[in-house]
Amino acid sequence: MTTIYDIEVGEEGPALETRDLSVFYGETMAVDHVSFRVPERSVVALIGPSGCGKSTLLRCFNRMNDLVRGARVEGAVEFHGQDLYAPTIDPVEVRRHIGMVFQKPNPFPKSIYDNVAFGPRINNFRGDEDALVEASLRRAALWDEVRDRLEESAYSLSGGQQQRLCIARTLAVTPEVLLMDEPASALDPIATQRIEELIYELKKDYTIVIVTHNMQQAARISDYTAFLYMGKLIEYGPTDSIFTNPREERTEAYVTGRFG
Repeated sequence: MTTIYDIEVGEEGPALETRDLSVFYGETMAVDHVSFRVPERSVVALIGPSGCGKSTLLRCFNRMNDLVRGARVEGAVEFHGQDLYAPTIDPVEVRRHIGMVFQKPNPFPKSIYDNVAFGPRINNFRGDEDALVEASLRRAALWDEVRDRLEESAYSLSGGQQQRLCIARTLAVTPEVLLMDEPASALDPIATQRIEELIYELKKDYTIVIVTHNMQQAARISDYTAFLYMGKLIEYGPTDSIFTNPREERTEAYVTGRFG
């Protein structure tokens, strides 16, 4: 095993890695020379106060910042050793392998079934669509609740169900990595618990990077935690260490609630 930033990544290397990564919006630097590795089949939480660069960093992993006017990325972002920003790389293909779930549920104005089938259809899926939709809904812990309602509008679902539907929609295109930008911040406590339980189950097969403002949530669901402040990566390590024995004073002050 090789240890980088206290993270054992194994002989196969990390799923994701940034090296000296910086992101600018015009002249404003939002992410400042960040380097870290994300091990396969783990949950990594990005924490820090509002405006510290968490979501911007997250969006680098599937090139969503390409869609932001004036955004510029410097440094390296790699997926299994492949440079995601190489000129020959298609951002759409990147997003098929590295899916994203956003803060607020954003189902399409379609049926539950068509929401899940949408991605495979535009990717020319030629297999058993019914089986794929069912499998994706099962993986998102939603099948038993909607199996008799598949032709109903996705808007008929509760907020928590809509978010799990969005996760099922992402899983349907068979990604390897899931990016989650505060996926439970708009949900009630019961729906939040369901999402957290789902994340715990999904990490058996997926690498997950999650942005959260909720310290308790980060402590509950993540294997590793990265603390960012003013665009810089202040500390990164096993979640237990970050919350119980941080090396940096700023990390301790944040996780104990003294600022943020």
